[in-house]
Amino acid sequence: MLYATYQGFDDFVAPFRTAALLGLAGMPRPAGPWADLLRRQAALAEMVSRFRLSHSRPAFGITGVPVDNRVVPVTEEVVLDLPFARLLRFAKDMDSPQPKVLVTAPLSGHFATLLAGTVRTLLRDHEVYVIDWKNARDVPRDEGAFGVDDYVAYVIRCLEEIDPGAHVLAVCQPCVQALAAVAVMSEDGHPATPRSMVLMAGPVDVRESPTAVNALAQQRPLSWFARNVIATVPGRYAGGGRRVYPGFLQLTAFMAMNMDRHQAQHRKLYDHLAAGEQAPAARIKEFYDEYFAVLDLTEEFYLETIDRVFQKADLARGEFYWRGRRVDPGQIRKTALLTVEGGRDDICGLGQTSAAHDLCGSLRPHLKRHHLQANVGHYGVFNGRKWENEIYPVVRNMILAMD
Repeated sequence: MLYATYQGFDDFVAPFRTAALLGLAGMPRPAGPWADLLRRQAALAEMVSRFRLSHSRPAFGITGVPVDNRVVPVTEEVVLDLPFARLLRFAKDMDSPQPKVLVTAPLSGHFATLLAGTVRTLLRDHEVYVIDWKNARDVPRDEGAFGVDDYVAYVIRCLEEIDPGAHVLAVCQPCVQALAAVAVMSEDGHPATPRSMVLMAGPVDVRESPTAVNALAQQRPLSWFARNVIATVPGRYAGGGRRVYPGFLQLTAFMAMNMDRHQAQHRKLYDHLAAGEQAPAARIKEFYDEYFAVLDLTEEFYLETIDRVFQKADLARGEFYWRGRRVDPGQIRKTALLTVEGGRDDICGLGQTSAAHDLCGSLRPHLKRHHLQANVGHYGVFNGRKWENEIYPVVRNMILAMD
């Protein structure tokens, strides 16, 4: 019923968006004494046309990166196609080898393209692979379930697909699964065990500096989430009948945390459009085109994440089991560890990611490093100027030292 209600509302609004787009197409070029009024009408029409969510993955849009004072062409390749994700390789037209890095993107309501800025920066000095998650509503039910254990298995499978000696970089939520995967591989002596592991702003131990996100997950029993936020995919989609946590709900929750900021940004967007200031308007539109592209999570992955990561903190308590076997990060002895946190992160509190250092007790001191970036929020840990100029050099040096 929840998904059907959302879909019905979206279908109801669709003709208004179409009418706004047609109005924009037929609107005369602003000029003369009516220029100001025409720009304001055009701005209003564009705001109406943008009143929508996208459920399709945007493009990464990376066609070239600067390497050694020249721009090297980049081609996006699918090297492994799994039921719930694809492993992408960003191939560069160059002969000299570079360290291979697997980026494990969060599975939390947005597509992996949210990390396009992260990938673009990494490509300067690395061969980059990304786990590109598929929208659960587009995955047929006969592909089966997908839970937290499956995410760990996907990390291992993707590292196997990449040549031995790769590095893994996890952003936000999958820090737990990446750490678990490396622990399992280390215990097994797996030849594809990564040489280094970078954990960025992830909930390894949510008991440290709890945030509003942590409180939201803990203030209600798991049964409440199962009853109130899980919905059935409508039959019009390939995954019709699959039970999911809809991406539009996750987006709503994220926006509610900073509603004043989002409202201010949209007022600013209207003002830029009405004034004919296309460049600053384009920057805001680019951000929200990505931010409003949402994907659905499988019921089992969402509920298990709430239960195992945010309510019980299983990995931090030594009670995380993967397919029946206990996961022990203390088995990690050769994979170097770098944790990164933002001083103003209101999603993943201070100490939640650096808790990995205590769990990886067998690592020698020279194989562990923590970086705290002052005056940076959650998104700024992996995107923007501070990421490029201050955080990335630390990441690059760790990878280079272990390659």
